[in-house]
Amino acid sequence: MKLKDQVAIVTGGAQGIGKSIAESLAREGARIVICDVNEELAQATAKEIQTQFKVDTLAFKVNVTSFEDCDKMVNAAIDKFGQIDVLVNNAGITKDNLVMRMSDAEWDAVLAVNLKGAFNCTKAVCRPMMKQRKGRIINICSIVGLMGNAGQANYSASKGGLIAMTKTCAREFASRNILVNAVAPGFIRTAMTDKLTDEQKKKLSDLIPLTRLGEAQDVANSVLFLSTEDSSYITGHVISVNGGMYM
Repeated sequence: MKLKDQVAIVTGGAQGIGKSIAESLAREGARIVICDVNEELAQATAKEIQTQFKVDTLAFKVNVTSFEDCDKMVNAAIDKFGQIDVLVNNAGITKDNLVMRMSDAEWDAVLAVNLKGAFNCTKAVCRPMMKQRKGRIINICSIVGLMGNAGQANYSASKGGLIAMTKTCAREFASRNILVNAVAPGFIRTAMTDKLTDEQKKKLSDLIPLTRLGEAQDVANSVLFLSTEDSSYITGHVISVNGGMYM
């Protein structure tokens, strides 16, 4: 097992892509900390992972826009497990609208969760990781942070900012053997895309050279790679998981 006895925090880990990431890390022996705004779902996911993969888990209700919440979660995880080896900043929201119609509230909410939330969690874990002189921080970005997308000025700005923050943190933390990378998914099959009609799915797939939507596991596989010693000479990099839609 490539992550045996290591400790991984996954924000927004109760469902969707975050849950797939947590499961993939647990499958390789990592102890898992699930944090999510939905406490009931976080507890259920943590219990499910513990039962399925026979690893210790913790679950927390965390609002990532609050540094106090993030810091408390990290300290509690360290009290329980003694270390933090991997942080996956996955928590994110969308509030789509055209720029001319986008409200301040829609802009602020998305930037607060997607960008400030990742900053808060990174700030909370970087000191203990520096003391350990090792760690992995993986930010879940997006194809729209690279190419933009109409109706998503707030979301694309948050993810583009997260990519820039990834590169800066990689430079700041490298001397302590903390590797900071990002994964930028394209269009991934989720509960939201499952609601699309067959015609809508076909139009979307036609934009992708591989002619299909990705799976949550495709994203999780890249996160797993960046969490292990297999990626020990990679930092400040963005892995695009988009089927060739943006190259």
